Amino acid sequence: MPEAPEVQTVLTTLEKQIRNARIEKVEIFHEKLPENLGVHEFEKMLENQKILRFFRLGKYLGFETEEYDWIVHLRMEGKFFVFDSYPDPKDKHIHAIFSLSTGQYLCYHDTRKFGRMYLYPKTEDIASLPCFQNVGIDFSKASGTYLFDRTRNSKRDIKSVLLDQSVIAGIGNIYADEILYAARIDPRSIASHLDRDDCETIAAQTKRILNEAIEAKGTTIRSYTSSLGVEGQYQQQLRAHTKEGKECEQCHQPIQKIKLKGRSTYFCPECQVRK
Repeated sequence: MPEAPEVQTVLTTLEKQIRNARIEKVEIFHEKLPENLGVHEFEKMLENQKILRFFRLGKYLGFETEEYDWIVHLRMEGKFFVFDSYPDPKDKHIHAIFSLSTGQYLCYHDTRKFGRMYLYPKTEDIASLPCFQNVGIDFSKASGTYLFDRTRNSKRDIKSVLLDQSVIAGIGNIYADEILYAARIDPRSIASHLDRDDCETIAAQTKRILNEAIEAKGTTIRSYTSSLGVEGQYQQQLRAHTKEGKECEQCHQPIQKIKLKGRSTYFCPECQVRK
């Protein structure tokens, strides 16, 4: 699943390509794609709306139009394409086509049909929208104090906490491994065993690593590559994730791979302290 840096890369690229374009026609081909509206209502409400601004909260991307906030969650395989001509009608994985005033076609492609779209009357308080009811603070705003307050009574391992989008939004499996490696904390550590300094370190490394990944346009591993012609390069900076058997850069002992709550987890058992 794309994490915050990959979603931000999609958003930034779309902003350069279609900002201020007017949506002249909307065609939805998968009835479950609009989560909070019927297909016909969703199509009619978005038609003739001008795209004014682009924003992100966690792994959600958003388009602000003249009257509405249009929110998209790409989930596992959702992608956007921008075409100069009408797309091939035989492509069964294109579930939405937005015909733009620029002569372009913004297309939503999703092989697994897990992605969802939401449309709400425009608001100043984006975080108050119903689709964000169970979404926590964006990683860019997370502090050590916030993380400590959210974890001091938690019996979960710290990696599971970082992956919990209701706590901090935007972190996925790749970056959780990198954050904890940089913070020198074992991913199996019980969250309530971390002190304030630990939480401050994790919060600082979260911001540093995800912002560096945004600068590198995300991480291209397996299926993720931007459908908009941009390929992430942060995989070249990974220190733990996918590095099983390779030397830790700090102690030169091998990085280990385990399964933690069903997720592949990479860490250095020598450098990362288990609490």
